[in-house]
Amino acid sequence: MSVFIIAEAGVNHNGSIEIAKKLIDVAVEAGVDAVKFQTFKAKNLVSKDAQKAEYQKENMQDGDDTQYKMLKKLELDIDTHRELIAYCQERNIMFLSTPFDHDSIELLDNLGLEIFKIPSGEITNLPYLRKVGSLGKEIIVSTGMADIGEIEDALDVLVESGIFKENITILHANTMYPTPIEDTNLRAMVTIGNTFDIEYGYSDHTLGIEVPIGAVAMGASVIEKHFTLDKNMEGPDHKASLEPNELIAMVKAIRNIEKALGSSIKKPTLSERPNMEIARKSIIASCTITKGDILNENNLTVKRPSGGISPMRWDEIIGTVASRDYREDELI
Repeated sequence: MSVFIIAEAGVNHNGSIEIAKKLIDVAVEAGVDAVKFQTFKAKNLVSKDAQKAEYQKENMQDGDDTQYKMLKKLELDIDTHRELIAYCQERNIMFLSTPFDHDSIELLDNLGLEIFKIPSGEITNLPYLRKVGSLGKEIIVSTGMADIGEIEDALDVLVESGIFKENITILHANTMYPTPIEDTNLRAMVTIGNTFDIEYGYSDHTLGIEVPIGAVAMGASVIEKHFTLDKNMEGPDHKASLEPNELIAMVKAIRNIEKALGSSIKKPTLSERPNMEIARKSIIASCTITKGDILNENNLTVKRPSGGISPMRWDEIIGTVASRDYREDELI
């Protein structure tokens, strides 16, 4: 099954439907499977005094350190959602959005979303998990900041709410923008899959494209990556996002890695079979051999090409009698 690639537009639309549509165009050009936004009401998501994260303060030097005003500018109303969903249908790409509160969950459910993405910050939010779990939809869960016990608790809530485990994919993630490469810990992704016997993937916040490509090589079935039109735009997430040419390169590399992973069966491939005769060897006369001579280490050697007796039968041939004459370098 092909890796499901989510291009995370998030709030990189900066509140503009025109920028949001341009982001959708970029996602289509890159060949991803889905483009994802974020659905929230600032008043439901944060208290008026909640402080920005340090990376948000650094990326948005607007003199206001509260999350509320920042998020208020980045809300998408229901009409904008409808317009973006229609545009995604027109461009033949899946629209996804992460809900951050109960109203947003209901809004997205009413709009007909089939896949619900649970962000890392909600993995310890019991009422939220129960609400999403009750919808009976396919679920993708990010696990930034979580330990294995918290993932287990969240899974238990979702399954008890009525979701089959087969419909849940767990994404390993690190909630720092950008994530230091030494904090990535891709092996934890495999631990999650093995521990819970569940589909797993990776939501990436590192700079560049190497880490998500590595995650695919390690068995990720879903990859999520932030992207933007321009890293220098004003906003909290642009600097840790891929620009369009980088997103295109990441998708191309992932699709190549998928092909390279193959079937897991070790056997000669169609492309290498012509080289077997050239690269492999046969038992060959190392000098002139006369009929009746005893074949031994002094008159036999191993050389290319194959097509004669395999060198794996060396012990079987040593000590036998030559049935005819051989010239030097002739196949036995």
